[in-house]
Order: sequence, then structure tokens, then C-alpha cells
Amino acid sequence: MQQKDTVNPKSSHDDVDAIGNRNVSGHVNFYSLEHEIALGKSFAQEVERSSKMIDDPVVTEYVNRVGQNLVRNSDAKVPFTIKVIDSDVVNAFALPGGFFYVNSGLILRAQEESELAGVMAHEISHVTARHGTRQMTKGEIAQLATIPLMIFGPVGWAGYALYEGLNIAIPVSFLKFSRDDEREADYLGLQYMYKAGYDPNAYVTFFERIQADEKRQPGTIPKVFSTHPPTPERIERTQKEIATILPAKQEYIVTTSEFDSVKARLRSVLFSKKVQSGPGKPTMRTKTEQADKSKTDPNSTDPNSTDDDRPTLKRRPDSQ
Repeated sequence: MQQKDTVNPKSSHDDVDAIGNRNVSGHVNFYSLEHEIALGKSFAQEVERSSKMIDDPVVTEYVNRVGQNLVRNSDAKVPFTIKVIDSDVVNAFALPGGFFYVNSGLILRAQEESELAGVMAHEISHVTARHGTRQMTKGEIAQLATIPLMIFGPVGWAGYALYEGLNIAIPVSFLKFSRDDEREADYLGLQYMYKAGYDPNAYVTFFERIQADEKRQPGTIPKVFSTHPPTPERIERTQKEIATILPAKQEYIVTTSEFDSVKARLRSVLFSKKVQSGPGKPTMRTKTEQADKSKTDPNSTDPNSTDDDRPTLKRRPDSQ
């Protein structure tokens, strides 16, 4: 049996055993956690006023349960509110203060629960690292540096007042992070999904598939991903972290039969909404839908189908 490499964490950021007892939120931040929660809540209200929400209790309870399990295995210092948005866009986003939204398109595009968990863990990391308010703090520091020039320059106080009035859009930084922030969210998110028991390699396979989708049909990847590091670099870095930072486990959770049944139910909910909204074009069931149905249909003759709720585990092959 080959001796596996020992993991020697260089800092608390690398120590998965210290998750929940470490500070990953940086140092300079003008916002208290209470202020951050209040800001996130106000913007969450705007999101829900302008979005179509999925309110099916089975779907929302399942997504919330997966998310809260990840939160419990993270460095979160705030409670999380997790909801599902009716949107075909393959995406999820979290506002400061723990207000977290998962698009229906992401749930349907994921092939396994571990893939969904990986993207959710990434977004949870933006909150635990407080990227939104850290970005805002950086912006305010930059503004403070320009105030003396504006006050004592040719525009004077009147110019400064006008400048203040034009900065109402600063909170857009809540959803548009720097590449360094995205790298950190990848780094922490991998640790959170690993801690929760999921196969961290699912994070790699999901982004490989999204990248393939983008090549086949440009525009598949949302514009919000424009700040993410290039996918090949991202995949290589992620694989390196899995190999060096995360201690090997004998088995990981890959997926559950509940994930398949929730996907099937979500498709049914979305179809019902389309029917209720008015007549439209006839719809055809896709191969993916047929496969999902065979997994959840008790009358299915598919020998690979299952009707229990046990998770699918992937065992690590013994080293030679």
C-alpha cells in the first residue's frame, strides 16, 4: 500500500479541520455584520419583487436542506435564507448577509447532487469571505482618496455633492467580484463541499461541462461569470487543491435518488406554469427528462433505476 502524502496546512485558510473556527473574511471592512445583513435584506426584497419565484414546498425544502448542510460545514457567521428563482439561466448568487438564490436552470443542468452542492458552496463562500462589503469598502476608500482633490479643485463642494448623487449603483459590486475573489470562493467552496461529504471532483466536472456548452452555443455562460478566472486555469488550480489540501476519503456522496425526484418535480412545476400562462408550442420530453423519469418512476423496468433515498457513494480506489 502506497503511503499517501500528508497534508500540512500553511494557514487556517488551508486547514479543513478548522472550518467554522477561523476568520476568512479579511481585515479591512467598514461594515459590521449587522449592517451587512440589513443591506442584504433590502436587496433581497428587490430581487424577490423583480423575479419569478419557485414556491413548490418539495423543491424549496430540498434546495434549502442541501444549502443549510453546506452552511453548517462552512465558516458562516450569519444565518442563511435560501430560495429558488424561476430562471433558465444556469446560475446562483448570494447577497451579503446570507440571502441566497438558486436558479431553476442550475438545478436542472446539474447531473448529480454533488454538482449542485459545489456551485452552492462557491456562492456561500462569497458570503463567508464577505466579498460584497469588502468590495464596497475598497470602493469607499478609493472615493475618500479623491474627495480632497474634488473639494479643493475647480469643482469645489458643488462638484462633490453631484459625485455623491451619482454613486447610488455601488451595490452592484455585491454580484460582480474580482478574479481574486472568485479564486478565493473556489478555494473555500471546495473545502465546504468536502467537509459536507461531497465529492469535490464534481466541481471540476460541472465546469468542464458548462465550458463545453459555451463552446457549442456561445452565450450559455451568464455575463456575471465574466469575472471568473478562465476555466482551464480554474480546473487545473482546483485539481491541485484537491490533491494537496483535501485529505483523501474512502468514499464521497455523489448524488441521491431524492435529487433526481426533485428535478423531475421541478420540471413538472415549470411545465404547469407554462400551461397556466397560456397556450404555447407543444413540448417534447428530452432524453435527460426520460432518464430522470426512469429513475423516479416505480413502474420503470430500467435495471439501473432506484426508488430508495440512499446516497450514491463513490469509493476511492486503493493505492497500489
